[in-house]
Amino acid sequence: MDEKRIALLIDSDNISAKYLDYILDKVNEEGIATYRRIYGDWTRPTAASWKKTLLENSLTPIQQFSNTFGKNSTDSALIIDAMDILYSGKVDGFCIVSSDSDFTRLASRLREENMLVIGMGEEKTPQALIEACNKFIYLDDMPKEAAEPVRTNNIINPKTVERRIKGIIQANDQKNKETELGEIGSKLQNRWPDFDISNYGKSSLSELLKTFNSLQLKRQGSVVTVSIKNNR
Repeated sequence: MDEKRIALLIDSDNISAKYLDYILDKVNEEGIATYRRIYGDWTRPTAASWKKTLLENSLTPIQQFSNTFGKNSTDSALIIDAMDILYSGKVDGFCIVSSDSDFTRLASRLREENMLVIGMGEEKTPQALIEACNKFIYLDDMPKEAAEPVRTNNIINPKTVERRIKGIIQANDQKNKETELGEIGSKLQNRWPDFDISNYGKSSLSELLKTFNSLQLKRQGSVVTVSIKNNR
């Protein structure tokens, strides 16, 4: 199964760190974040919340000194990097995380090159930027459970795993596509490289999924598909 290669570019100046897990979840539904870059002035006290998450989520911080170049320095660095990545030919799409209208032309330009462009931002995002993307995700719509701790004793919480799987299935449903067990395993491993079935006392992914009341598995020959139970 071929996964789309996505360049994740985050403007930290106007996006809160509380959204990071949700952002990574949504990118995971579309493909693999082969680039993970975040832009801002890391000398500012307001950047402290982001600093805690950079290393553990393999985000590459790009320093821009706002006291020297002003607010637009971060925007310019992100735009330049996006074009460099575009011409490298190493990605299939971009995820631009910002509520700033300055990225409208960038999104349009990437679409002109047949790139998938996913936008993420808050409800304050100007309509022009939203329309310039193939798909736009409102971060304000993040479910409350997405803000819960991802890990307990360094093990990914089962509820978090279940929520991630449901997100994968729902994203495929929107594309009129069935979700196979192999795809779920691949996406979970892409999202969390240390994801290990044995941590949950199970010997296979299918055994783990059977413990989640919201999911059902169906076998057709050698293919196992996963769906969300209809409780009605």
